[in-house]
Amino acid sequence: MSNTIESVSPATASPVTPTGTPRTLRWTVPALAFACGASVANLYYAQPLLGPIGRSLGVGTGTATLIVTMTQIGYALGLMFLTPLGDLMENRRLVTRTLIVTAVVLVLAATAPDIGVFLAASVLVGLTSVVAQILVPLSSHLAPPEIRGKVVGQVTGGLLLGIMLARSASSILATAWGWRSVYVVSSVIMLAVALLLRLRLAERTPEHTASYPSLLASTFRLARHEPLLRRRSFSQAAMFAAFTAFWTAVPYELTERHHMSQSGIALFALVGAAGAASAPVAGRLGDRGHSKVARGAALGLALVAIGLAALGASHVALLALAAVLLDFAVQGHHVLSVRDVYGLSTHARARMNSLYMTGVFVGGAAASAVTGTILSAHGWSGVMGLAACLVAAGMTVWLWETSKRPSRETHRQ
Repeated sequence: MSNTIESVSPATASPVTPTGTPRTLRWTVPALAFACGASVANLYYAQPLLGPIGRSLGVGTGTATLIVTMTQIGYALGLMFLTPLGDLMENRRLVTRTLIVTAVVLVLAATAPDIGVFLAASVLVGLTSVVAQILVPLSSHLAPPEIRGKVVGQVTGGLLLGIMLARSASSILATAWGWRSVYVVSSVIMLAVALLLRLRLAERTPEHTASYPSLLASTFRLARHEPLLRRRSFSQAAMFAAFTAFWTAVPYELTERHHMSQSGIALFALVGAAGAASAPVAGRLGDRGHSKVARGAALGLALVAIGLAALGASHVALLALAAVLLDFAVQGHHVLSVRDVYGLSTHARARMNSLYMTGVFVGGAAASAVTGTILSAHGWSGVMGLAACLVAAGMTVWLWETSKRPSRETHRQ
């Protein structure tokens, strides 16, 4: 156990030797970014397709929104029980084998005969799509401390592009060949990514040598002993829940109020991808010591975006602007938060990331679970009211941190 200032940076944490050089990073970082985006996209393909999937499998809006919920529950389970293995197993082997399993599960989703099988497949898709959350901590290990935020931001930028482009890609594929084609194509991509990483990644064997039960026990101890980790996880969970509520509800809003086709929804989702540009910007701000101010700005920007979405529901242009601003805010806040979390310990980043991202996706799953009900009962304004309350909760944590005196917090290395 050791004490450290709560705003500890990677440069001041326990020393660790980066395994990447400028030459290798030039090729490895884009490969990691693509792999993160391709794998995490599996969580979002269904969001703009809930209507077509529901009609094909004979269920209504309320049941169809469970697809998003079950996928995120599966992802949360994977974050809790699979991503800690990044601190135990050789990373390249862990990643490539998980991607192969993901490819098989996607074929199950593509061939699902009814909603029960599809929901089960959705859980498994989420469970096995945690590869991105193994690769992001790995990128932190590869980078020298002085550019760690930049590298993590670049890899996270690829992840975020995957999130945003997934909706457009799935809409386009569904329009051309039906919604089942989305999962077939993604399965092929997962196999290609597994091959890419097998060729590009060097082996990395973690220092942790205890058993898997011991690893999980140490993960839960980290949750108890890291107040900064708990606060960052809660704040980002609130932001991601607002993000999920918006993107779960907006396809219905665009279809019913604005009479958009699936192609129109694809173009709308593509506009939102501009928000991924915040990731490298946020990473550089964090490297320069501006994390606290930038996180507050991100939370404020999210509230502005939600206000625009609520007031401008009758104007597609305002909804698109709100989508860009919300994505920019949520993703920027995430990069800044995860940078702070990685700074807590150089030897437990996979476990730290597991706890952090589990909290985030539990928030997203909870939001998606209630969004369908709120949308049916109170419409778009009700969903935006929920989103505003969620961001306000994150803002409350930031205001508390800003107002209290600097203190030393205990953390486990």
